[in-house]
This record gives sequence, structure tokens and C-alpha cells, in this order.
Amino acid sequence: MKTELLAPAKDKFTAFDAINCGADAVYIGASAFGARKNASNTLEDIKEVVDYAHKFWAKVFVTMNTILTDSELEEAFLMAKELEAIGVDALIIQDMGLLEKFIQMDNEKKVSNLPQSLPQSLPLPLHMSTQCDNYLPQKIKFFNEIGVSRVVLARETSLKEIAKIHEENPNLELEGFVHGALCVSMSGQCYLSQYIGGRSANRGVCAQPCRKKYSVETDEGKVLAKDIYALCLKDFNASNLLEELRDAGVFSFKIEGRLKDSNYVKNIVAYYRQKLGKGISSGKSFYAFEPNPEKSFNRGFTEYFLKERTDCFNFDSPKSKGEYLGSVVEVKADCFKIKTNKLVNSQDGLYYNGEGCLVNRVENGYIYPNKKLNLKVNDKVFRNSDSEFEKILSKPVKRQIGINILVDRDFITVTDEDVVTVSCKFPVGEKANNPTKMQETFIKQFSKTGESDFYINDIKVTAELPFLPVSEINNLRRNLLDKLMQARLEKYNSEIKQKRGKLKYANYYLKEVDYRANVHNKYARKFYENCGVNVLETSFELNPHAGERTLMRCKHCIKYALNICKKPINLLLRDEYDNKYPLKFDCKNCQMLVMTPEK
Repeated sequence: MKTELLAPAKDKFTAFDAINCGADAVYIGASAFGARKNASNTLEDIKEVVDYAHKFWAKVFVTMNTILTDSELEEAFLMAKELEAIGVDALIIQDMGLLEKFIQMDNEKKVSNLPQSLPQSLPLPLHMSTQCDNYLPQKIKFFNEIGVSRVVLARETSLKEIAKIHEENPNLELEGFVHGALCVSMSGQCYLSQYIGGRSANRGVCAQPCRKKYSVETDEGKVLAKDIYALCLKDFNASNLLEELRDAGVFSFKIEGRLKDSNYVKNIVAYYRQKLGKGISSGKSFYAFEPNPEKSFNRGFTEYFLKERTDCFNFDSPKSKGEYLGSVVEVKADCFKIKTNKLVNSQDGLYYNGEGCLVNRVENGYIYPNKKLNLKVNDKVFRNSDSEFEKILSKPVKRQIGINILVDRDFITVTDEDVVTVSCKFPVGEKANNPTKMQETFIKQFSKTGESDFYINDIKVTAELPFLPVSEINNLRRNLLDKLMQARLEKYNSEIKQKRGKLKYANYYLKEVDYRANVHNKYARKFYENCGVNVLETSFELNPHAGERTLMRCKHCIKYALNICKKPINLLLRDEYDNKYPLKFDCKNCQMLVMTPEK
């Protein structure tokens, strides 16, 4: 079964790089309402990405996955129509108010308050963001029943759970993360940033308090671990489990990182493209580097809970760790030496003991850093920035579609790898004085596709060619390739571009929901009510100090990490401001809860 490789894009240039390196789809933020507020893009830029992606039958998904106020909901609804008009392939959403608006639109023949230049229906597929906390099979089945096209699974979902979900919803596309940063809290269920400083993760402005230092204490004041990154996780890397994920029912393999730079995206996309093989889009990528995920930003890697509980935590540092170089064998006043088979260069970034430095120079095996180090023999040293690798990564990557050309007495026919075919009548000309030379010239000129979106697999000439000037051969090539690309785009829009079905209400799996349902507007409340649910309260963001609340719900467990899993002990986290966050442990479901601070 072919699968989709889905890549992040913070801007149009990163999107182009992701597509060129083999992504079958990219997800990108619009000017507002995305869960990464610092990765927004204009409609004009997104249109450029759409036009480029569709050449390769790659898709563009736009993130609108924040919770919305009543006024924002109207803006978001209009933006959805504008995105539909420029050819976007799907919307990634969280707010149930948008679902309510789309269902209402489906039930109306015409939406009177929309400009007439915009579509009056919304055939765009809807993907339910991981921010919806897509962990329980009952919730995913509900989304399938209301008619969405795809569900983005929670990162915590195991292979067994994915297989069960797929078995119960065989026609629903499942999207699963395979690489990148991990939120310690289940997505959509993190309120710590909102509680501390009014910066809501569900509103796209998370301050990442999970990457700060905390001390772990008992409720009696005993310090078990002082000033550690207690909530900091390693980065996800499921590259060794891709076949098992595919067998479990994952269709789309998602790389996290809408704030990552182009070099990161190019390296990781190329790596997973190689691992997955041919995807659902067209073309072949030509690049000069050998992809290696250890050379891009990472805090160490984990497979998280895909198969079983792993040591997913990184208490040492939230900074990039990178690739392991070796251990220190000698330390001098201004330099040191490590045992390694890798070449270290000036301007490389090194990581050790939670610290970092740049390499000023390397002489006779001795590394001279740009600052005084606290190193000793046997310390492990990692490289989190490989200057030579970054230079190679920064070179342009070309993606092209393979074509075959057949020339007979009457026609030139071009067929691409997707069996899209165009042809033109061969020009009438004088008999060539040297037919062999003419054929060689024709093949040479027709093979010059280097700057186009195509590369030549094969050219067959089955008839004697008349004399043609080089300029005319070049014009023939350009016109035929333009005609082929137009035929590809027409086929994409008529046959390949997915349309969503009609949305409808269904019975929700709960009868009541509280702040954890993230109801932030009247339409979201109405949606739940139409699905048989009593909404007990609005979102946490509208009432953040209403008594004891769960600020985080995590699969990561500090008791497990400190090897005190079975001990009946009450723990809390103390931050740098002496706020104390009690921890609760739901051992039956293997979850840890971070609660609001003690008063």
C-alpha cells in the first residue's frame, strides 16, 4: 500500500524544499488561526505553494487548528472559502465551531454573507488535528461518523491501538507522527502555558514551560531531583517502525516541525523518502547529500509508546544534542581531544554535559573551542551542527517527473510516469542530408530538460526525421512539456484531488464535557449539543482560575523516570518561582497529571 509522506513548512521556501526532497504533501499555516502563530503565510504565498505542489500531484494542507472566539470563527470561515478558491487540498482544524459552521453551510443552498467570488460550498476535506486529543478509539470513530476525511492521531497512540482504530474505521485516513519534537502533554490537553502567562497552546502561542527546569519533591519537602528538565522529552523517531505503522493502518507519515528551517526539513524529508520508497505523488528528487537525521536538531531519539514504554525523557537539556562523536581522551588548558572516526571541522557546534560550544579550529586532532570548557576525560561529546553538512544541504534540490518520448513518422508523443500522454504532429520539412546526424541532434536537443519539471527516461525514434533547425526542436520540446504539464494539472483537478463528503451530526461518546473539550465559542457549544452532549463549562482559556484543574495529561511519568514507579509517594514539581504543581498518577491508564499549583 502506498503511503503519504507529509512535511512541515513554515513558509513557501521551506514548502518548495520539502516538495523537492520528495514530500507527498506539506502542511502550512495561513495568516491566522494556526497552532504555530510564528509560522503564518499570506494567501498569495500559499497559492504559489499550491501551484508548485500540484505539478507533482503533491498536496497542500493548511492548518487552522486553534480554538476560536465567536468573531474569529466568522473570519476563519471566510478564510476557509478563500483557501478553497486558491486550490488548497485540505484544512486541518481543531475547533468544533468550524464543524458546526460547515454543517450549517451544507444544509443551506447558499451562504448569503459570502462574496459571490468565493465558492458557495466547501468540498475541501477536513482533517481533525492532533490538537483534538485523538487518542481514544471512541472519539476517532465519532469523527469518522460525522464525515471528516482524516484524523491526526495523538503521538501517544501505540501500534496496537492504531491497528484497532483502523479495523473499526477502515475507510478513514489515519495520519501518524513519525519524527520531530514531542509535547509532553497530550495535544489539546495542555494548559500550563495559559495558566502561567496567558499564552495558550490551543491558541497557537505556547511558551513551552515544559522545556524549563523544575525540582521534583515529595509533599513533605524532600527533594528527589533538583533543577532538572523534568518535563522535557526526547524527539520522536519512528524510522525503524515504518512498515509496522503501515501495516497497522497509518496512511500519512507526518514529520513535525513548522518552526524548523529549510535545511532541517530537507534532510528529514529526504531521509524518510528513502526509507518509505515511492510515495503517492510523482517525480524523483536529485540531491547531493546523504540524509542523516542525527545531523539535524534533536534532543536524542525515542520511539515513545509505539511498542512499549521507553526512556522518552531528557532531563539534561532541551537543546539539540545531535550526533555522537566520541568520548574525551585528553583535556588541556585551551583544547581537548576525543576518540572518534568522524571528521570535526571549524564552526561545528558541539554538545556535552548540557552545554555547547563552537569549534574555532582543529589542529593535530586537538579541538580548540570558542570558550572555556568544563570537560574531563571520558565525557561524551556530540555534534549538533555539522558545518560542512549544512553547506551541502543548502544547495538547491531538483525534483523532476520521468517521461518517455516516442517519435514516429507523423507524431511526437510524450508519456510521463503516471501515463499522462500528449502528442503533436511532427513538422513537415526537407529531407535531411545526413539522417543519422539529424536523429542524433534531435535526441540531444530533446534531452535538454534540465531546468524543466521533467527528466528523460527514454527516447525512441522509429522513423527517418526531416531536417529541423535546433531552434525548432527546442520549441517543440518546450511546447510539448508545457502541454504535458497542463494535462497533468487538469487530471489532478478532475480525478485525483480529493473531495469531502457531506458532514452530519452523530452521537458523541460522552454525555457531558467540561473545559477539556475546549469549547471557546457559541458554535462549538451548539455542535456538541447537536451531538447529544451537555457542555458543563467553556474552555480553560476563558476561565483559567476556576479551582483545581489538570494542567497537563501525560504518558511520560516522573515516577517511572526516577525508578520509583511502585512507591506510594506524593510528588510535586517546584518551578524557579517556587510555584508547586502537585502530580497525580493514574496508574491504571499509565498517565501522569500535572495539577494547578497549591495555594
